[in-house]
Amino acid sequence: MSFFIKQTNVFFRRESLFCEIVMSQNCQQLWDRCLRVIKDNISETSYNTWFAPITPLQYENNVFVLQVPSQFFVEYIEEKYIDLLRMTLYREVKVGTRLEYRVLIDKLNGKGTQIPSAVELPKPKPKVQPASYASPYVKPQLQELDPQLNPAYNFNNLIEGISNKLARTAGISIGNDPGKTIFNPLFVYGESGVGKTHLANAIGVMTKQLHPEKRVLYVSANTFQIQYTDAVRNNTVNDFLNFYQTIDVLILDDIQEFSGKTGTQNTFFHIFNHLHQTGKQLVLTSDRSPIVMQSMEQRLLTRFKWGLSAEIEKPDFGLRKSILKHKIYRDGLEFPENIVDFISENVTENVRDLEGVLVSILAHSTLTDAPIDITLAEKTISRIVNIAPKVTSVEKIRDVVCDYFSLSVEAISTRSRKREVVQARQIAMYLSKQMTKNSLSSIGSVIGQRDHATVLHACKIVSDLMEIDKKFRSSVQEIECKLKD
Repeated sequence: MSFFIKQTNVFFRRESLFCEIVMSQNCQQLWDRCLRVIKDNISETSYNTWFAPITPLQYENNVFVLQVPSQFFVEYIEEKYIDLLRMTLYREVKVGTRLEYRVLIDKLNGKGTQIPSAVELPKPKPKVQPASYASPYVKPQLQELDPQLNPAYNFNNLIEGISNKLARTAGISIGNDPGKTIFNPLFVYGESGVGKTHLANAIGVMTKQLHPEKRVLYVSANTFQIQYTDAVRNNTVNDFLNFYQTIDVLILDDIQEFSGKTGTQNTFFHIFNHLHQTGKQLVLTSDRSPIVMQSMEQRLLTRFKWGLSAEIEKPDFGLRKSILKHKIYRDGLEFPENIVDFISENVTENVRDLEGVLVSILAHSTLTDAPIDITLAEKTISRIVNIAPKVTSVEKIRDVVCDYFSLSVEAISTRSRKREVVQARQIAMYLSKQMTKNSLSSIGSVIGQRDHATVLHACKIVSDLMEIDKKFRSSVQEIECKLKD
C-alpha cells in the first residue's frame, strides 16, 4: 500500500513538472508571436533596446508576466509602447489579458518585485450624484472636460534659451491671464522637435493650475480633422461647432495640416471668430510661418497674425547643455560632464534627438554593463546623427570670421574701433570660447593681443546682441556652421 502511495506521489510530481514545462513553452510561444507583431511596428534599434531583453515568465489566470532588467524599463515601456504592447497581447493571446512586470532586485538570488501595468490598475468608481430638479431658468452647467494635456510638459522643465525666450515668455503671460493679453492668438512656429508641443501643453497645464474653472482643450490638427469628418458624416456639424465654442483656451497643434482642407478651414474660421470675439484664448502651432503656408485661406492667415507670431529656433549649445543637465538631474542619473558636453556639441538639430541619445546611452550602458564614456557616447550618437569634427584652433575660428566679414587677419589684430572690425573681433572671441577649451587669456592673445577681461566682455556683448538682433544671430550661426563643415 505504501509503495502504491509513493508511486502515486512520484506520478503527480512528474505530472506537475510536465505541466510547468508545457506552460513555460506555451508562454514563450505566445510571447514570440507578440514579438513578431511588435517588430513590424517599431524600428529595429527600439526593438533591440526595449523588447529583446524581456523574458516571458508565465501566463496564468489571464495575467501575462514579463521579466524586465530594471524599473527604468517599466517606466519607459509604459510611456512609449504600452498601447502597442496591450493591443498585441489582446490580438495574439486573449482580449482582456492583464500585464504585469517582474523587476529583478537581487540578480544572484533571483529575487524580484512584481509591478502591474498602470493601465491595469483598478479605476475608482465614479460617485453617483443624487437626482436634482433642473430649473428651466438656470443655464445648464457644462460637463467637465478632459483637457487632453500632458502634465509632463510644463514650464518647470521647459528650459529657457535664446531660441525660445520670446515664445516661452508669451506663453507664461497667457497662462497667468488667458484671453486677456495681446498675445491672442499666439502662433508658434519652428522646425520639428524644437519644443512647440511642449510649450503648447505647458500653457494649458499652467492655465488649469491657476484657473481650474477654465475649459482648456489641447487637440492636434489631425484629430480635429477626423472629428469634423465624422460630424459631417453623421450630420452633427452644429453639435461639433457648439462644443468648440464652449472652450476657454483652445490649443491646436500642427495647424499646417489644414492646408488644402477647405471644409475644415471654413469650420475652424467660424470657431476662431467666435472664440476671439468672446475673449477666449487661442494657441496655434505650425512647422512654418504663416507667410509661407500653402493652400490656406487668406482670411485665416490674416487672423493668425492678429496676435503674436513667435518662432522657436534650433537650440544653441548653452540651451542644449541646460536641457540635458535638467533631464539628468530630474531622472536621478549620473553622467560625466565631458559626456554632457560631447552630446551637446554633436546633437544640434532638436530636443527630441537630445533626449533620444540620452536614453540610448543609458540603455546600452545598462544592458551591456559598459561604462558611460566617450567611446560609448560616440558609438551611440553616430547611429542617430553625423558627428561634426570638433574645432580646436582659435586661429581657424579667427580666419573663418575674417573671411566671412571680408577682413584681413591684421585688421582685427589692430586697435581699430571701426564697427565692423570690433564686431568681427568680438564674434571670433565668442566662438573661440564656445568651441574650444582655450583659456580666455590665450584666446585674447591670438585675437588682437587682448586680455581675458576684454574677451569676457566681448562674449557678453555678442550673447546680448544675439538675444535681441535676429540678423546678427543669423550671422553668428552661419559662421558656426562654416566652422563645422
